[in-house]
Amino acid sequence: MKVLLVNGSPKKEGTTNAALTHAAKSLENEGVCAEIFWIGNQVAGCMACGGCREAKKCVIDDVVNEFNQKALEADGFVFASPVHFAGASGNVTSFLDRAFYSENYGSGRASYRLKPAAVVAIARRAGTTATLDQLVKYPTIAEMPVISASYWNIAFGAKAADIEQDAEGIHTMQVLGKNMAYFIKCIKAGEKSGVQAPEKTKKPFTNFVR
Repeated sequence: MKVLLVNGSPKKEGTTNAALTHAAKSLENEGVCAEIFWIGNQVAGCMACGGCREAKKCVIDDVVNEFNQKALEADGFVFASPVHFAGASGNVTSFLDRAFYSENYGSGRASYRLKPAAVVAIARRAGTTATLDQLVKYPTIAEMPVISASYWNIAFGAKAADIEQDAEGIHTMQVLGKNMAYFIKCIKAGEKSGVQAPEKTKKPFTNFVR
């Protein structure tokens, strides 16, 4: 069992990584392998070219395709971002736009579907709930169960060391790790007992122009 925790900050060792470290330790304590995946700081945005449908991956061959390959073997995900202007970082927004679109609509592989996911926001002061609202749009369009904790999945700090002073934020990350591990184990137990996942169906594509 493995969970990929996405560090969507332009800073590899910043506050986002510090918070994810606590969630990762909690997962490991529950017997689930945890890998923090840093997306880097130069992720190009989606060009809406549709090339992924033919290529079966994003045509921009970078960290997005690397992650989607790893995602095939993952059992759960945590998508985390620092708060930039009361929203997710531009870097992680570009990353998730391309990762989810190319994998769910391009490759057609089951990298994300029905796998538990959580979203996390880290701020110096404010904008966390708006960022959570933005980030949760990705798993909820990909048929992913969303995992919560004992509070909204947030922590506070201007620098990495500050996270260690946010006792409630640390507790939230720890509970998130435990809850994620529990649901992954439930899914595995269900599979062992013969519970079948619902079949993926083709959805109609509509708009409001008539």
